[in-house]
Amino acid sequence: MSWTTILRKREGYRRAFDGFEAGVIARYGQPKVAALLGDGGIVRNRAKIAAAIGNARAMLEAQREFGSFDAYSWRFVGGVPRVNGWAALGELPAKTVESEAMSKDLLKRWFKFVGPTICYAFMQAAGLVDDHTIACFRRR
Repeated sequence: MSWTTILRKREGYRRAFDGFEAGVIARYGQPKVAALLGDGGIVRNRAKIAAAIGNARAMLEAQREFGSFDAYSWRFVGGVPRVNGWAALGELPAKTVESEAMSKDLLKRWFKFVGPTICYAFMQAAGLVDDHTIACFRRR
Protein backbone atom coordinates (compact mmCIF):
# COMPACT_ATOMS: atom_id res chain seq x y z
CA MET A 1 0.00 0.00 0.00
CA SER A 2 1.39 3.40 -0.91
CA TRP A 3 1.68 6.41 1.40
CA THR A 4 -0.17 8.42 -1.22
CA THR A 5 -3.21 6.14 -0.98
CA ILE A 6 -3.31 6.50 2.79
CA LEU A 7 -2.74 10.26 2.72
CA ARG A 8 -5.61 10.71 0.27
CA LYS A 9 -7.87 8.90 2.73
CA ARG A 10 -6.61 10.79 5.79
CA GLU A 11 -9.87 12.66 6.42
CA GLY A 12 -11.84 9.43 5.94
CA TYR A 13 -9.70 7.79 8.61
CA ARG A 14 -10.09 10.76 10.96
CA ARG A 15 -13.87 10.58 10.62
CA ALA A 16 -14.14 6.78 10.73
CA PHE A 17 -11.81 6.47 13.73
CA ASP A 18 -13.44 9.18 15.86
CA GLY A 19 -10.69 11.77 15.54
CA PHE A 20 -8.09 9.14 16.51
CA GLU A 21 -9.18 9.23 20.17
CA ALA A 22 -7.48 6.13 21.61
CA GLY A 23 -9.95 5.86 24.51
CA VAL A 24 -12.86 5.70 22.08
CA ILE A 25 -11.17 3.35 19.60
CA ALA A 26 -10.12 0.96 22.40
CA ARG A 27 -13.82 0.36 23.15
CA TYR A 28 -14.88 -0.50 19.60
CA GLY A 29 -16.91 -3.68 19.34
CA GLN A 30 -18.22 -5.80 16.49
CA PRO A 31 -20.86 -3.29 15.31
CA LYS A 32 -18.19 -0.60 14.82
CA VAL A 33 -15.83 -3.09 13.13
CA ALA A 34 -18.63 -4.01 10.71
CA ALA A 35 -19.25 -0.31 10.00
CA LEU A 36 -15.53 0.25 9.35
CA LEU A 37 -15.41 -2.72 6.98
CA GLY A 38 -18.18 -1.06 4.98
CA ASP A 39 -16.64 2.43 4.97
CA GLY A 40 -15.29 3.35 1.53
CA GLY A 41 -13.40 6.31 3.01
CA ILE A 42 -10.75 4.01 4.45
CA VAL A 43 -8.83 0.92 3.39
CA ARG A 44 -11.11 -1.90 4.51
CA ASN A 45 -8.75 -4.53 5.82
CA ARG A 46 -10.01 -6.59 8.76
CA ALA A 47 -6.52 -7.26 10.17
CA LYS A 48 -5.55 -3.58 10.07
CA ILE A 49 -8.82 -2.50 11.66
CA ALA A 50 -8.32 -5.06 14.43
CA ALA A 51 -4.73 -3.82 14.82
CA ALA A 52 -5.92 -0.21 15.15
CA ILE A 53 -8.23 -1.22 17.99
CA GLY A 54 -5.56 -3.33 19.67
CA ASN A 55 -2.98 -0.58 19.20
CA ALA A 56 -5.31 1.94 20.86
CA ARG A 57 -5.55 -0.38 23.87
CA ALA A 58 -1.77 -0.86 23.90
CA MET A 59 -1.26 2.91 23.64
CA LEU A 60 -3.48 3.52 26.65
CA GLU A 61 -1.40 0.99 28.59
CA ALA A 62 1.84 2.72 27.54
CA GLN A 63 0.33 6.04 28.63
CA ARG A 64 -0.49 4.57 32.04
CA GLU A 65 3.03 3.17 32.39
CA PHE A 66 5.00 6.22 31.16
CA GLY A 67 2.59 9.09 31.87
CA SER A 68 2.09 9.79 28.16
CA PHE A 69 2.85 8.23 24.80
CA ASP A 70 5.03 11.26 24.19
CA ALA A 71 7.23 10.35 27.18
CA TYR A 72 7.37 6.76 25.97
CA SER A 73 8.39 7.79 22.43
CA TRP A 74 11.13 10.26 23.34
CA ARG A 75 13.03 7.55 25.25
CA PHE A 76 14.22 6.17 21.91
CA VAL A 77 16.15 9.35 21.05
CA GLY A 78 17.28 10.22 24.57
CA GLY A 79 14.77 13.07 24.86
CA VAL A 80 16.50 15.18 22.20
CA PRO A 81 15.54 15.36 18.51
CA ARG A 82 18.02 13.72 16.16
CA VAL A 83 19.02 16.33 13.58
CA ASN A 84 20.57 14.67 10.58
CA GLY A 85 22.59 16.40 7.89
CA TRP A 86 21.57 14.74 4.64
CA ALA A 87 22.66 16.44 1.43
CA ALA A 88 19.98 14.73 -0.70
CA LEU A 89 16.70 12.91 -0.12
CA GLY A 90 18.24 9.72 -1.49
CA GLU A 91 20.50 9.56 1.56
CA LEU A 92 17.63 9.25 4.04
CA PRO A 93 17.41 5.78 5.57
CA ALA A 94 14.19 3.80 5.70
CA LYS A 95 14.95 2.74 9.27
CA THR A 96 17.53 3.34 11.97
CA VAL A 97 18.83 1.61 15.07
CA GLU A 98 16.42 3.77 17.09
CA SER A 99 13.39 2.89 14.96
CA GLU A 100 14.34 -0.79 15.16
CA ALA A 101 14.48 -0.50 18.97
CA MET A 102 11.09 1.25 19.03
CA SER A 103 9.57 -1.40 16.77
CA LYS A 104 10.90 -4.22 18.91
CA ASP A 105 9.59 -2.60 22.09
CA LEU A 106 6.17 -1.83 20.59
CA LEU A 107 5.82 -5.43 19.44
CA LYS A 108 6.62 -6.61 22.98
CA ARG A 109 3.81 -4.33 24.15
CA TRP A 110 1.36 -6.07 21.76
CA PHE A 111 1.24 -3.41 19.06
CA LYS A 112 0.72 -4.65 15.48
CA PHE A 113 1.95 -3.35 12.09
CA VAL A 114 4.78 -1.41 13.75
CA GLY A 115 7.90 -2.38 11.85
CA PRO A 116 11.05 -0.25 11.93
CA THR A 117 10.18 1.62 8.72
CA ILE A 118 6.77 2.75 10.01
CA CYS A 119 8.38 3.62 13.34
CA TYR A 120 10.94 5.78 11.55
CA ALA A 121 8.18 7.54 9.64
CA PHE A 122 6.43 8.16 12.98
CA MET A 123 9.66 9.50 14.48
CA GLN A 124 10.00 11.94 11.56
CA ALA A 125 6.35 13.05 11.73
CA ALA A 126 6.43 13.50 15.52
CA GLY A 127 9.64 15.55 15.45
CA LEU A 128 11.88 12.99 17.14
CA VAL A 129 14.00 13.02 13.98
CA ASP A 130 14.69 16.00 11.72
CA ASP A 131 15.60 14.70 8.29
CA HIS A 132 15.30 17.95 6.33
CA THR A 133 18.15 18.10 3.87
CA ILE A 134 20.85 20.72 4.30
CA ALA A 135 19.36 22.90 1.54
CA CYS A 136 15.76 22.61 2.74
CA PHE A 137 14.09 25.87 3.81
CA ARG A 138 12.59 24.01 6.79
CA ARG A 139 15.95 23.01 8.18
CA ARG A 140 16.53 24.60 11.58
